[in-house]
Amino acid sequence: MTNRYIVASSGGFIQTDRWGVMLPGQIFKRALELTGKSRPRVLFVLTASGDNPNYLATSYQAVSGLGVDVEHLALFTQPNVPVDQAFDRADLVWVGGGSVANLLALWELHGVTQAARAAWERGAVMAGVSAGSICWHIGGPTDSFGPKLETVTNGMALIPYGNGVHYDNEAQRRPLLHSLVQAKTLPLSFATDDHAAIVYQNSDAIEVVVDTPDSKANAYRVELVNGEVLETALHPGAIN
Repeated sequence: MTNRYIVASSGGFIQTDRWGVMLPGQIFKRALELTGKSRPRVLFVLTASGDNPNYLATSYQAVSGLGVDVEHLALFTQPNVPVDQAFDRADLVWVGGGSVANLLALWELHGVTQAARAAWERGAVMAGVSAGSICWHIGGPTDSFGPKLETVTNGMALIPYGNGVHYDNEAQRRPLLHSLVQAKTLPLSFATDDHAAIVYQNSDAIEVVVDTPDSKANAYRVELVNGEVLETALHPGAIN
């Protein structure tokens, strides 16, 4: 059986002092490693940002020195390449941040949901940041609808958990995720601080990766135990 990987993050790239210039962090590099390819084919999917051209240009620039082949799938105003072909060619699919609610709706409309699932099932690595993390899960807290966080529960559910992103960066996120697990709106959930990621192998959370060696970021396991919400910090490295 082919192992299937998902890298669900609140990071992946590091902002530099130069405006609009990012560098790939260890999270993105780990996702590349998981492809097992010497020259991986990367597909950027930035639907959640409305295919923002500046975001796209910055993403291309950030990986220009990594020895990868890159293309992107844009859905606005219409797909720039056939959806199935784009996913069939990809070794790594990296999904950018933005509105996960919009992403999920447009993906369903354009057949991206099915194409992404098929790519994952054949062994392509699925990865991304923020909206590009939540989408692979059942759902999680989101700011898709405005400053007050709401909940999406119509994620792709490639992995059967809830997901919290930017866990250390916005005060609403931790209590909302806890309340969703308490109410059983979401099952066992995993969350990431900014610049942290969880690596899933098949349906198991196996590793926490952070973008820089000196990062204080963690991931978290949030579950309901005897009627109470239990949060366990998961530090960088293998998850025991």
